[in-house]
Amino acid sequence: MLDFAIDLAYRAGALIRAGAERDISYEPKQHADVVTEVDRASEALIVGAIRARYPDHAIIAEEGSGVSMSSPYTWLIDPLDGTLNFLHGLPIFAVSIALLAYNEPLLGVVYDPMRNELFYAERGHGAFLNGRRLRVSQTPVLARSLLSSGLPYDRFEQPDNNLAEMTYLAMLVQDIRRPGSAALDLCAVAAGRTDGHWELGLKPWDVAAGGLIALEAGATITDWQGGVWRPLAGDRLVATNGLIHAELLAALAAARRNRTNG
Repeated sequence: MLDFAIDLAYRAGALIRAGAERDISYEPKQHADVVTEVDRASEALIVGAIRARYPDHAIIAEEGSGVSMSSPYTWLIDPLDGTLNFLHGLPIFAVSIALLAYNEPLLGVVYDPMRNELFYAERGHGAFLNGRRLRVSQTPVLARSLLSSGLPYDRFEQPDNNLAEMTYLAMLVQDIRRPGSAALDLCAVAAGRTDGHWELGLKPWDVAAGGLIALEAGATITDWQGGVWRPLAGDRLVATNGLIHAELLAALAAARRNRTNG
């Protein structure tokens, strides 16, 4: 099934790469959230192949073409994570494919078609980038860390929108990046390119594959309170190299207290 998912990611990535070279039509879902014809074409390719190969598996896909059924296996598909980047010509986007077994991540594949970087993992067997084993960073303290984060699409109406947390953390760390693809952000933690990532407003298809890849590379992943992370439960995630995890959780809690009291 991992080989099958990798082949699907490559095929969808080729479609996306071709789409990046021409004008693309799109529709707004929210002010900062859009869907393009390439999102839909990529999802149709992936979902169609899974339905043909594994007709008894459930599928949850971002653009709504999944299959709801009772099954121990559930595929989580983000056909184009980083759609706004794609639409604006910023080459930071990916295909994300995960498979859950009894609601726990079994395998994950994230493919960056513009850099030809294939991240993948199978539970208990490690995480890899183009065949090279991945390990998280060894940055020991929050003050020396490079973090990434994101902003939810409803930040214009929702005061609990991560802006206070980003402002607070910016003064405690070396720097913060906001690349715009949660799947690739988690792969960056896995590869040791960043030391941690936190975000809210996430969907299961955003993080299931990248989360497993990070875990298999040695990352610690929890919710914002330090509880167990599960892709289908909750929309908040903190992923780090483990060494800075407690500090980051404490900083997020302090930022939230300041926002509430302020």
